This record gives sequence, C-alpha cells and structure tokens, in this order.
Amino acid sequence: MNLTKATRKRAKMRLSIQGPSGSGKTYGALLIAFGLCGDWSKIAIVDTESSSAELYAHLGEYNTLQLSAPFNPESFIEAIRVCEKEQMEVIIIDSASHEWDGIGGILDIHSHLPGNSFTNWSKVTPRHNAFIQSILTCSCHVITTVRSKQDYVLTDKNGKQVPEKVGMKGIQKDGYEYESTVAFEVDLHHRATVSKDRTELFTGQHEIRLDVEIGQRLKNWCEQGKVVTVDEVTGRIGDCKSIQELLSLYQIFPQYKEVLKPEFEQRKKQILIGQEVGKQLTDPQNFIPNGTH
Repeated sequence: MNLTKATRKRAKMRLSIQGPSGSGKTYGALLIAFGLCGDWSKIAIVDTESSSAELYAHLGEYNTLQLSAPFNPESFIEAIRVCEKEQMEVIIIDSASHEWDGIGGILDIHSHLPGNSFTNWSKVTPRHNAFIQSILTCSCHVITTVRSKQDYVLTDKNGKQVPEKVGMKGIQKDGYEYESTVAFEVDLHHRATVSKDRTELFTGQHEIRLDVEIGQRLKNWCEQGKVVTVDEVTGRIGDCKSIQELLSLYQIFPQYKEVLKPEFEQRKKQILIGQEVGKQLTDPQNFIPNGTH
C-alpha cells in the first residue's frame, strides 16, 4: 500500500443515455460511438430491443449481438466479453433497462425468490453489481441506454393520497447514472441535458444534440491522460501485498487484462502462499512445549 502522486491517465468512456421511447437514444448512441472510434466496424450493439438496432444500418456497417429473454445479468456480462474478444472499440448496450426490469432481470428474479423479500436482496444485488463491474472494467468504451418513464409520488390533498407527476425516472437501479463518466438525459425533441459530467466538457450547456462531434470531444478527453505502459503495470503487480490490491489493479487497467494475465495469476499464487505460511507460523499447534519448531 503506497501513496502516489495523482495523475490523470487515459480512460475509456462510460456513457449513459436516458430517455423515453422515441427520444433517439439508440441513434444518438451510434453517432457518439462513431465519434469515439471513427470506424463503424469497431462498434457493437448488444440489442435487447428485438432487432431495433438494425433500423439504422444505413449509417454504417456496425455489428449487432441479439440478446433475448431471460435478461439476467450474466447474459449481459457474457455479451460484453464476446464483444471484447472480437476486439470491438465501442460497445452499446441497448438497453440496460432490461437487466433490471425485463423478463428474467433483477426485479423479476427477486420477485420469484421464496422467503423474506428484504433479505432476498442480498441474493440478487451481487449479480447486479457484477454487471456494473463488467462495464466499469471493460477494455472498450461502453455506452448504455436506459429507458425512462413518468414518475409519480403520492401527496396529501384534502386528506386523500393523490398521485402527482414529478418528472421522468430511469428504469434501472437508483443511482445507476452515478457509475458513468457522463450521463445524458434526452427528451422527445431529441434535446439532451447533462445529469452527470466528470469531463466538465458540457458544463453550462443546454439542449445538446447527440452527434458525432460529441463523440469526438469525448474521445479527445479520454486520450489526454498519461499513457501507462505495460512495464509500469507489471511493476505495480509485484508491489501488491493482498488479493484486494491485486484485484483493484486488475480493474483499473482493463486494457492489459489479457496480456498481463500470467503476471496477475503468478502474483496471486505468491500472495496466497505467503498467507498460508503466515498462518502456519502463528498456529500454536505448530510449536512444541520447549518453544522450538
């Protein structure tokens, strides 16, 4: 465990686009994806919307991966792995709402579990968290679309509970957008506003149009950071003192997951052996009464 100077490193974009049906989420995601990589053949859409992603095939020869029910988290994780294996540069998950509220999604899984509803969340939450981690540690840029619907709250009027509109709500777990680098909310007029922006590229801007130029701006931001070399990461692997430190390093540099897999595995074995030796040295049963081994 060491202190290091803060240095902004090159990053992969994690972008969320939320909006109602017909707001242009998929179309906007495709334009941004092209801006991010400049090559339609390096873009893949994980399509949960019954082949709707193919409606925009006139834009370019991008790839699609059809995902059908059940929409469990593991299906999305596997789809991301397939896209990584095929060396895509941008993955669009259209839409992530199905993982939460689709047939076989988290809410559906939870509703069919026997026993206490509250405690059952401990069984399904890790599965959702694994889906989130697969996005965060992906070696590609990842854009997720999220459906939104009118949200209501009950208010008291003349002693009666009356539903009142309070705006649009994304169909995903509360706080989902906070995992993103940038989160856009799009209306039915195809105008986007920013609900989260770690890049500070869109501060003070209103009614943004999701287009190729937005993708290019995001690409420039991603590439402004310092490039971390394989040798630097290899050195940091050797400095890891625990499995948790090693896992954190593995997740920070997803671009090196495959090339440095042997080094990660070797260091993992060394740490585990060290932990086992430590247990043996501190186990009273390994000492004889006269205090010698």
